Amino acid sequence: MALDQAIFRRSELLLGDEAMSRIAEKRVILFGVGGVGSWCAESLVRSGIRHLTIVDSDSVCASNINRQLMATTETVGCVKVDVLRERLLTINPAAEITAIHEFFTAETADSFHLDTYDYIIDAIDSLKDKALLILMATQTDAKLFSSMGAALKLDPTRIKVDEFWKIQGDPLARVLRKRFKREGQYPSRKFQCVYSDELIEPQGEGKGSIVHITAIFGFMLAGLVIQDIV
Repeated sequence: MALDQAIFRRSELLLGDEAMSRIAEKRVILFGVGGVGSWCAESLVRSGIRHLTIVDSDSVCASNINRQLMATTETVGCVKVDVLRERLLTINPAAEITAIHEFFTAETADSFHLDTYDYIIDAIDSLKDKALLILMATQTDAKLFSSMGAALKLDPTRIKVDEFWKIQGDPLARVLRKRFKREGQYPSRKFQCVYSDELIEPQGEGKGSIVHITAIFGFMLAGLVIQDIV
């Protein structure tokens, strides 16, 4: 049995050969490879996605190690998308992984050619850039899945999936909705989000986060993609 066949044998037993072929054909772009996005990327490639573009402007720092897949004491200072790409190719050397070390902003948005993808995954932290990605992604034929806030959460049983306008209890979704209403610009169609209605008081300045929550967010985003394809 060839290596690529062996890698996905268990997935094929679950999903069937036809579904695995469809998964391998899809083009996915993922914005943000931090605590949520890095695990999403891993899950997508292990599930058979072969055409994946990962976008992030950051380098690994020590505070990433508690929750980000590619962050270790050996990768501090390295470009996140480059380290993650190397890891993903050790999972499936035949995958086409494009790493873009860039911000998604109003100035760079057109360079990503969103209309060339089947799936767009939003794991961006920046409110302004996240809102722009949502607006632009919903104007394409690609299906969008978005992560709401994964910080200040501890209970994995509170993590849910719902349509953006139906989310309750998530501060980020609330702020995004207010922004869309204030600016009079709205997503062109509905889209599903991963979120949690839990909110824990921070133990200091800033918003703390922990790996079992951020990873579940990422895995659920990947799961939404695979489930939609299948």
